[in-house]
Amino acid sequence: MLKLGVMVSGGGTNLQAIIDAIDNGGITNAGIKAVISNNPGAYALERAKAHGIDAVCLSPKSFESREEFHKALLGKVDEYGLDLIVLAGFLVTIPAAMIQKYRNRIINIHPSLIPSFCGVGYYGLKVHEAALKRGVKLTGATVHFVDEGVDSGPIILQKAVEVLPGDTPKTLQRRVMEEAEWKILPQAIDMIANGRLKDSGLSAAKEEEE
Repeated sequence: MLKLGVMVSGGGTNLQAIIDAIDNGGITNAGIKAVISNNPGAYALERAKAHGIDAVCLSPKSFESREEFHKALLGKVDEYGLDLIVLAGFLVTIPAAMIQKYRNRIINIHPSLIPSFCGVGYYGLKVHEAALKRGVKLTGATVHFVDEGVDSGPIILQKAVEVLPGDTPKTLQRRVMEEAEWKILPQAIDMIANGRLKDSGLSAAKEEEE
C-alpha cells in the first residue's frame, strides 16, 4: 500500500479527486496518510478532516526563516514515512533537500500542456489568462515529476482541453480541472502505486527493500 502525502494551498479540488478515486477504485494500492498545507485557511484541510485524514498546517509565517520552515516541512514529511508526495496546488517552493531525498517520488499537477505556460509566475488563473491572451486553441494539464526547476521535471501524463469561444480565465480553469486535472492526477497515482510507471523511483526503492 503506497503511503501518499498530498500538499495543497487552497480549496483542494484535486485532493478531492484523489479521495474520490480511492473510494471508487480508480486508485488502488494507495492511501492518503496526510494532507499538508502552508495555509491555515485552506479548505483542503477541512476536506481531509472530513475523511479522517491527518490535516497539518505548516505556515512559513510561523517560522523565523525560510530555512527553518523548510527543515520543519521535510521533518513532517519524514515523520509520516511517505512513499509519494503529491503537489496538488501547493504554492510554495519545495526545498532542494526534499527533492534530493525524495527524488522521483514527488509529482505535481500543472494546468497547462507543458512546456507551454509554465515556469516562474505561471500558476492558478495566471496560466489560463496567458493561454487566452496567446489565442491557443488547445490547452490542458500535465502531471510531472518534480525536480530542482519550476515545472521542468519529467512528464508523466498530459491531457488536452479545447479552448472555446467566449472562454474567460475562470471558465477555462474550471473546464481544465474537470476534463483534465481531476482525471490524470488520480491516473498517474494509480500507475505509480501499481508499478506501471517504470521511470518512478519507487520501483527501485521497493526492490531495494525486498
